[in-house]
Amino acid sequence: MQTYALYRLFNFIDRWVKKIKQKIINRMGTRISLSIVHPESEKLLEIASHMLADYEARFSANNPKSVLMIVNQQAGIQPVHVDSDLYELIQVGKEYSLSSNLALNITIGPLVKLWKIGFTGARLPDQKEIEERIKLIDPTEIELDADKRTVYLTKKGMELDLGALAKGYFADKLKLFFQKEGVQSGIVDLGGNVLTIGKNPKYKDGYWRVGIQKPSLVRGDLIGAVLVKDKSVVTSGIYERSLKVGEKEYHHIFDSTTGYPIENELASVTIVSDESIDGELWTTLLFMFSPDAAIQYIDNTPGIEALIITKDNDVKMTRGIMPYVVLF
Repeated sequence: MQTYALYRLFNFIDRWVKKIKQKIINRMGTRISLSIVHPESEKLLEIASHMLADYEARFSANNPKSVLMIVNQQAGIQPVHVDSDLYELIQVGKEYSLSSNLALNITIGPLVKLWKIGFTGARLPDQKEIEERIKLIDPTEIELDADKRTVYLTKKGMELDLGALAKGYFADKLKLFFQKEGVQSGIVDLGGNVLTIGKNPKYKDGYWRVGIQKPSLVRGDLIGAVLVKDKSVVTSGIYERSLKVGEKEYHHIFDSTTGYPIENELASVTIVSDESIDGELWTTLLFMFSPDAAIQYIDNTPGIEALIITKDNDVKMTRGIMPYVVLF
């Protein structure tokens, strides 16, 4: 009886694996994996690939021809008319930049490009350079005109960087597209940003198993997994991009008030939420907290759960996520 049950289980898994279609794309400096179950999966995955190419072309802070970079190039000169989706994301980014006391700051661009952590030419700037850039990372200097749908950065040298929001925004748009087309089961993985669609038919319990990365440079080295259905799982950590100068190591998550990478005990933050953009927001916002304060804050925030790994490799979790985490 047990042998027959196992045969049925593996036969079911095999049939499901044959039904699911996957597309691997290298974009936005990461490996993207899209997997869905649908009669026209290949067609939908191709459309999704074009959507990502379009987002990257318009939202990139590194492509001089992107619409976002045109906004940056016109800083201190004139407002720029933008597409509705880019306007929406900039509007959300400005609101959170102001309400979070700069824990999130979409005008961080000049500071990111000064340090260049994770890019060619990364270096430790001198204090005077940092102080000059701090003057340019002020979200109150973003002027938005909803009627004309324009964005204007009032100081020359200002630059928007939507890196703390964009992947979550894109993932939510892809999920919405797939669902409108009738996809009831799938997974969108934008390199550390995972968004699940419906239940996982591979397992009887219907949960997707999303790995939680150890704070190390070895991709795929996991501390465990979180079980989710129709949820987003976003992880951000100081290990993703770093710069070592002598014995000191600097990561890529900056404190807008000092101009230096944030210094605290957090090594990584994983957020589970309904929408991926919320995961992106909170993985950034929580880096301004101590580990215990971050967990306490999210325990009192409806719809959001968190798992934090400290630099000492302690794992801390909100109450709501505990039953759904399996540590290896």
